[in-house]
Amino acid sequence: MRLSIVHTTTYAFARAVRFHPHRLMLRPRNNHDLHVAAHDLKCTPAARIAWSQDVFGNLVATAAFDAPAERLEIASRLVVETSAAPWPVFQIAPEAHSYPFPHSDDEFIDLGPLLRPVRADPQVAAWARGFIRSNPTDTLSLLKDLNAGVLAAAAYRPRDEEGTQTAAETLDLGSGSCRDLAALFIDAVRHLGFGARAVSGYLFDPDAEGLQPDTTHAWAEVYLPGAGWIAFDPTHGRTGGAGLIPVAIGRCNGQIMPITGSYAGEPGDFVGMTVRVRMATEQAGA
Repeated sequence: MRLSIVHTTTYAFARAVRFHPHRLMLRPRNNHDLHVAAHDLKCTPAARIAWSQDVFGNLVATAAFDAPAERLEIASRLVVETSAAPWPVFQIAPEAHSYPFPHSDDEFIDLGPLLRPVRADPQVAAWARGFIRSNPTDTLSLLKDLNAGVLAAAAYRPRDEEGTQTAAETLDLGSGSCRDLAALFIDAVRHLGFGARAVSGYLFDPDAEGLQPDTTHAWAEVYLPGAGWIAFDPTHGRTGGAGLIPVAIGRCNGQIMPITGSYAGEPGDFVGMTVRVRMATEQAGA
């Protein structure tokens, strides 16, 4: 499937302000089932763009601005080709079919902090252990049950505030945004000994093309020997990468925000921000 994605973020100010360098994570990385066919990044006022990779290999653009302005617009235009299967079969190594299972020495070292919860919370640990039906138990079934259990414990709620709730806060409140639900799932599976990482990107719903305010999305990936990194989307109770366009991965959501930056001025100078994402299918070769 070939998709066009236009992601426009606009910041409005009461007077002209100077912008500090902004860190942009808006370009997906190519992988075996995702190919970036085209990408155009434009800033208004004009910016000097420098590209780099962070410690996770994410593509990062740093935008440096010379001119002050009352309005800052960052527009990312993508064409991607995705072939993720809607019903994937995961080639999990035989030794990892049943939980619990040991990681190899290399895996344990390389996963490192991705095995440790952001917060070692007894409440979250007890909640996660409640999904273990027997010892041993089927690994993939355990993860799918926990993925589905997130939405049963906490309803999806759009949230404009910055930052991510802790896993315990999401359980206590019984609601959260997609990034909050993903963070709950990540901490829960880490309490059970799995390596997990946060993912930001886009969600494509073929039944709702056009302007979709919720197509920027956050979900999780869990590492299983043999299969590698498997996507789990607790907001929709889905497993596998179909419909998901990953842009950045990290240890936690705070590392993979699409746009981060600041300006020189007073707090009251900031008027507001709007985010628009438009996604549509394209004909191959278009």
